[in-house]
Amino acid sequence: MLLALSGCTVPPPDIVAVPSVDLARYSGEWFEVARIPTSFEDAMGRKCTDVRARYTLRDDGRLDIHNTCRNLARDGAIEVSDGVGRAADDTGARLLVTFLWPFSAPYWVIGLDADYRWAVVGVPSRRYLWVLSRTPELPEADLEAALAIAAAQNFDLSHLVKANAAP
Repeated sequence: MLLALSGCTVPPPDIVAVPSVDLARYSGEWFEVARIPTSFEDAMGRKCTDVRARYTLRDDGRLDIHNTCRNLARDGAIEVSDGVGRAADDTGARLLVTFLWPFSAPYWVIGLDADYRWAVVGVPSRRYLWVLSRTPELPEADLEAALAIAAAQNFDLSHLVKANAAP
């Protein structure tokens, strides 16, 4: 029995998306206010700040995605990344996004303000997490509420990067 218990680890439960997202309301501009560092924002010659995402709902129900950041590793050059998102189910809360066809990645809205002022987005592996806001700055109480959602879903926030923090 001791041998069996010594190798036992219980993985955290799957992350849970919000019940639904109205993609028309979700469309528009979002500012990144916090993130868990990612290889595509924080490595490979990038140190992104002033990150923005614009989502545009298409007639076919998909979302055009236009991301920009100011790359401090390249003298503040503006970098652009365009992609497409599609709903993975009928809730609109679980999306699959493609920036390099044919590869897609999960994008789950796990927290959403009732007025769509801020959102928490993560991936099932818990490797990536973003807190987004309709404005460049999010009131501290809202940021704390968003981070509490992420913590409750077992995201490791120990390496969290807040927007526009010094590199």
